[in-house]
Amino acid sequence: MKKLWLAIPACIFFVIFIVFTFVVRNDLLNSLDFDTTVRLQNHIPKKFDGFLSSLSLIGSFEILAGIIFLIVVFRKKFHSLFVFIPFALAHVIEIIGKVLLHHPGPPYLFFRYNLDFLFPSSYIQPGSSYPSGHSLRVVFISVIIVHLIKKSKLKSAMKILLISFLLVFNVLMLVSRVSLGEHWTTDVVGGALLGLSSGIFALIFL
Repeated sequence: MKKLWLAIPACIFFVIFIVFTFVVRNDLLNSLDFDTTVRLQNHIPKKFDGFLSSLSLIGSFEILAGIIFLIVVFRKKFHSLFVFIPFALAHVIEIIGKVLLHHPGPPYLFFRYNLDFLFPSSYIQPGSSYPSGHSLRVVFISVIIVHLIKKSKLKSAMKILLISFLLVFNVLMLVSRVSLGEHWTTDVVGGALLGLSSGIFALIFL
């Protein structure tokens, strides 16, 4: 019963996601999107594109869904499988947003992904770029991992170290979506909000 209170912050972040989606739909942040992309690409040297592109692979559906599956297996609790319900629903919302919301991604001149490999999910292009699936997935799984770290028997110093590393990883992942020209900033923010909402809701099943 105590865990049902998690539904409250999950719903709050989902409402914020809906409101933010309407703001994006009305093209109120287009100049912010363009300016942020230009500034990031001007300040992040191309020599870092390979590293940032590897983050793009790590954030793929295949990799992160596999990590979630491993977490469920190692927990050895059948009800943990239900974390895939909010994970799947979040992706359904993502696809609906990309199909119905007219929000084209950055033009090809901004594209800086430079690896020769792509997972099959990367070839799925519903039409628009909002919200970012990578942002959704990495925030979703980070919420779960932070929860498991906090509940573990590790020493406080180790917990702080691991959570700090995870925070840095999230920042790099989210920034990479924009610096590589794969998403606008609003796509990343929308995906992160959706991932935060669904990730918190998934904790109910853990």
